[in-house]
Amino acid sequence: MFRFTVAPTCAVAVCGAVLVAVAPVLPASADAANPYAAAGAAAAEWQAGELVAGGIPGFAGPDWGLTIDTMMALAATRSQPTALGAAADAVAANVRKYTSAEEWGLPGSRIAGATAKVLFAAVVADRDPTGFGGLDMRAETLDLIAGADAGDDAGRIRDKLTGSPDSGNAFGQSLAVLGLARSGGVPQSAVDFLIKQQCPSGGFRLYPGQLGSTGATCQDTPTTVLDPDSTGMAVQALLAAATESKSVGAAAAARKGADWLKSKQRADGSFGGSGPTVASNTNSTGLAGQALHAAGYPAESDRAAAWVLEHQITKDNAGAADREIGTIAYNAEALTSARAEGIPEFQRDQWRRATPQALLVLADVPLGDLGKAPTGPTGTATTSATATATTSPTATRTASPTTSTSTSAASSATNSPSATTSAGRTASASASSTITTPGSVSGGNTGAGSGSGGGRLARTGAQVGGLTLLAIGLVGTGLAVRAGARRRNGDHA
Repeated sequence: MFRFTVAPTCAVAVCGAVLVAVAPVLPASADAANPYAAAGAAAAEWQAGELVAGGIPGFAGPDWGLTIDTMMALAATRSQPTALGAAADAVAANVRKYTSAEEWGLPGSRIAGATAKVLFAAVVADRDPTGFGGLDMRAETLDLIAGADAGDDAGRIRDKLTGSPDSGNAFGQSLAVLGLARSGGVPQSAVDFLIKQQCPSGGFRLYPGQLGSTGATCQDTPTTVLDPDSTGMAVQALLAAATESKSVGAAAAARKGADWLKSKQRADGSFGGSGPTVASNTNSTGLAGQALHAAGYPAESDRAAAWVLEHQITKDNAGAADREIGTIAYNAEALTSARAEGIPEFQRDQWRRATPQALLVLADVPLGDLGKAPTGPTGTATTSATATATTSPTATRTASPTTSTSTSAASSATNSPSATTSAGRTASASASSTITTPGSVSGGNTGAGSGSGGGRLARTGAQVGGLTLLAIGLVGTGLAVRAGARRRNGDHA
């Protein structure tokens, strides 16, 4: 939802104990009408069509980080179960290639972000996290969480025996919190370390003590870089921790982070990331918008969804990209290029990265709910070649119920069903189109090979092709690669 290397690879990123009246919320209700669901299902069908033997192609074989991003997208739309199963099988068969550098002469090495991401993948696919690919991913993730003797790093998910500077960051920490909370409970120390990455203003930094934000606990300074993508991930992880584990302080921190995201939304409904991804893009908008709805801001989430929808290839706007119906452009430049020229093979990677994160705000299922059985229909779940996405200016989505809780650093977050509210979600989407998607994946595939990277969510570890790739490819395309691609293609993913 959604990034891990020695150097920043997505958005470069850069608490005191007070009683706060907050309204932590339960995950968005699957019963709510969602006018964007069919568009999300069409995007998921396109993404499923990009799977090859269960994996998403990367620069050097299957990209397991991006494959897991795809699993999250498919689980969010609940529209491609066969493809989701095939991807889960492929990831399970290649866990060590993704979570370690053992192939490169580092026995016993473990990559923190990748390990946490595989744990969450098992949860998302409704597989046993204690036996995923024959490995206990819950135990492996817990093993990478620093103990009390680690000082300021206590609770941080850290690399093991990689021979490189620790690559653990807010994305990996959030995925660890999500995966552990959903698989039996998350240690309070891991939640506390994530909260320490939140500055008093509410936003989260990507890397501890890096890029202008020194110190164990994030502080707002002129050089501190806060990251909307990391904040969107952290908000959803903390909501899951509050709901699943009743973690102390999680609900208050989630609310504070959501308020910060709300303040950063642009007039057109979009979000940008940080560093080279600061311009408005569908990756940041998809993840931030998903977090806003999970946190009880449906109107803001609808504005984000409408902006993302404007960047989707549809039958009516496809132009030369008429074979790519459903996919979502990273930005307006990419959409214009595709309509004029189609999507050449060398540009497909950008679309494979943009689509799964962008569709999260359309699917409207929080990261903390991925893999759970729906309580009702979430929209058009189709594996056929066509899906209809109709949105009108008067369409609404219903917000999840909120719960008022008083929280402090010394008290646990609890959810009381006695104080619930429901808000209509006014969609400002202007599109009303029939989306015809390419053929769907029939599943039954297995994956092999190595790969790295992915969109924002994928940047949490990947296969290493030598430790140089640890800085470039483990969590996605490295900063230099990404920035170069962005100059031509707007590759934020």
